[in-house]
Amino acid sequence: MDKFLSVPVDTETNMLLGVSGVAAIAPGDPSAADPTIKTTITYNAGNTATLTHGAVANNAFRDSLQDAMTAALTTQWTRVVAAYTPPTTVTDIAIV
Repeated sequence: MDKFLSVPVDTETNMLLGVSGVAAIAPGDPSAADPTIKTTITYNAGNTATLTHGAVANNAFRDSLQDAMTAALTTQWTRVVAAYTPPTTVTDIAIV
């Protein structure tokens, strides 16, 4: 059974992010003007989800997301969606 995090996105409804099949969570986007405002999730299938958010120190957003995913995976199999409270506002999620 797949699991998801329900992520609040500013000025939009919550979006679901898959928790299963995550290969890596990388803080920042070196090509961005401010690399502290993006976090990218890479899935085993090669897809990515890039979250744009308020600036945070070091790896705080990545660590928070990783902890939430770990917690979601340890819940009963019938609990498919877990609420996620990010450390700062998420303004966009781009899935490629």
